[in-house]
Amino acid sequence: MKKSITKNYIYNLMYQILILILPLVTTPYVSRILGAENLGIYSYTVSITTFFILFGALGIGLYGQRQIAYQQEDKNKYSITFWEIAFLKCITLGISLVIFYFTFAIGKNDYNTYYKILIFEIIGNMLDITWFFTGLEEFKKTVSRNTLVKIISVISIFIFVKTKSDLYKYFIIYVISVLLGNISLWLYLPKYLKKIDFRKIKLSKHIKPVIGLFIPQVAIQLYTILDKAMIGTIISDKSEVGYYEQSQKIVKLLLTIITSIGTVMLPRIANIFAKGETDKINKYMNLSFRAVFFLAFPIIFGLIAVADAFVPIFFGSGYTNVIRLMKIISPIILLIGISNVTGVQYLLPTKRQRQYTTSVVMGAIVNFIANMLLISKFGAIGASIGTVLAEGTVTGIQIFFTRKDFQWKNILKCGIHYLVLSIVFFVPCIMLKFFINDNILLITLQIIVGIVIYSVLLLLSKDKMIVEILNIIKNKKIEKAGQEN
Repeated sequence: MKKSITKNYIYNLMYQILILILPLVTTPYVSRILGAENLGIYSYTVSITTFFILFGALGIGLYGQRQIAYQQEDKNKYSITFWEIAFLKCITLGISLVIFYFTFAIGKNDYNTYYKILIFEIIGNMLDITWFFTGLEEFKKTVSRNTLVKIISVISIFIFVKTKSDLYKYFIIYVISVLLGNISLWLYLPKYLKKIDFRKIKLSKHIKPVIGLFIPQVAIQLYTILDKAMIGTIISDKSEVGYYEQSQKIVKLLLTIITSIGTVMLPRIANIFAKGETDKINKYMNLSFRAVFFLAFPIIFGLIAVADAFVPIFFGSGYTNVIRLMKIISPIILLIGISNVTGVQYLLPTKRQRQYTTSVVMGAIVNFIANMLLISKFGAIGASIGTVLAEGTVTGIQIFFTRKDFQWKNILKCGIHYLVLSIVFFVPCIMLKFFINDNILLITLQIIVGIVIYSVLLLLSKDKMIVEILNIIKNKKIEKAGQEN
């Protein structure tokens, strides 16, 4: 039975809202208890570990998700595919784990203890089979698991992290949440898999396509994780890493509301492509583009409007630098939103990964060059500028590659509509700063004013997205009333 895109998006959106709310609870606490330097150490060591996870996992997660989506209707085929990909991932990450252990965990460095703890993050990623359930479009399973794990980890932070010396506890909570969360998904497997003859398993056939997806995955990480590693290496003051990490955290959390669309759409497009129903692809793509504009522009302008009042309340004293960084980085919400549609939702499922790879590799090159030129002089600000330039490069190249596939003139015209509406609500939100001195009251009013004005403008302009949402709500009410009668 075909899963509902709407329901899957709602599951993902509910989870994204949760991960937006939880940091609003923990980040102010952690930033005050551990301090910018400790958070910088945390970000730096985790970024190093993530490289080993990246190189060990190759492109297996994304590849596995796509392969399972291609075979959704054939339980025998996807059961064999699951075990082949799962075994391959364990082998490659196992090799990476050994290298990490001898290089960092027992090597001579200032953060030896933390690297030993992070070994369990690599083990947790060996056991991660989220790709399988995503390929089957079973989002409820992964969302339920992640929700429970997130809540438990938040509670644990408040119970165990009390002073600056508890940084190691913060690491432990992090790796345990990864490990237990990924193990829990294995409990669902018997329902979805058939017994297979393990002698039929062939790992070698997956190696070449996995490596093909590994290259863009590496490139993406180069301009996401490498930023923090480069700041920590080039700048002696680890607080700069902490400032950058905190600004990225807020922006990326908001970004997940938009990228969750791609998480839902990738397996659907892959399945449609595998069945040859290419006429439906454009319909889904146009919907995705409109949804990105509908969400991205108000989020960007809303973030810029509240940043000055939000940062002092949220992070506490000593984080003023985060304000400027958040404003500089905010455009990536739109840029990544667009490239998520063109790249993740379209190029990858339709087997045009060479073009996808080209775009992200060029983005990584731009990011690396920008970082080398700017970080030494401007610190975290330089890295932020490099990130925006990199994401702009990726988006621009993907638009060029898909220029004959989509009517970009109409798509961009649609974007301008939401840009104008967002600017209209942005102006009064900014003007409120001149009349209100209390930050909490200011943020509250800015959010209310922004939502009200944007919603009214959408209704007055009879926006297609808002009309569609209202129709869905109306139909649900009619359906519910019919069931009650």
